[in-house]
Amino acid sequence: VLDSQYGMYVWPCAVVLAQYLWAHRRSLPGKRVLEIGAGVSLPGVVAAKCGAQVILSDSEELPQCLQRCRSSCLMNRLPHVPVLGLTWGRLSPELLSLAPIDIILGSDVFFDPKDFEDILTTIFFLLEKNPEAQFWTTYQVRSADWSVEALLYKWNLKSIHIPLHSFGADKEHLASSSLPGRHTIEMMIISLAQSEGT
Repeated sequence: VLDSQYGMYVWPCAVVLAQYLWAHRRSLPGKRVLEIGAGVSLPGVVAAKCGAQVILSDSEELPQCLQRCRSSCLMNRLPHVPVLGLTWGRLSPELLSLAPIDIILGSDVFFDPKDFEDILTTIFFLLEKNPEAQFWTTYQVRSADWSVEALLYKWNLKSIHIPLHSFGADKEHLASSSLPGRHTIEMMIISLAQSEGT
């Protein structure tokens, strides 16, 4: 039984994002995918099993999470999937030297509002380098005050809401949590907004 700390537990958002990847599995072979805040890495592992070229990442300050990424790869017979320490909001040599990517994955990364801007700063940097890429993210609505809309606008990003029923993830056994409280899971795809005049 995994400890239910950050990065050490398969959160319901990871299951929902993995379901989205499975529903789109035919489009994944050859895609270059980066999972941020990967922890146990369920979405990244599913993407890799579906033929994507995956890089897993978690905070360089959380070696136990990076080890969990590596362990998940080994348990799933994916020993060659790279694992990088990438800390949100920090321009590191690892971030600067990343190969081109098509899809960024993040399940339940919008957990602590103090991290939201660091996450979107990192996403903006990656999307500027890869303008056709998208950030596929699932999150739990934990508060009525929870919103990234102003930050999306600030960083010239746009989001599209993806209804869970559109990919079969509205089932109780997928989108519910045994953790205390009832939290609604949502999914959105974030991409660069069009610049003025284009």
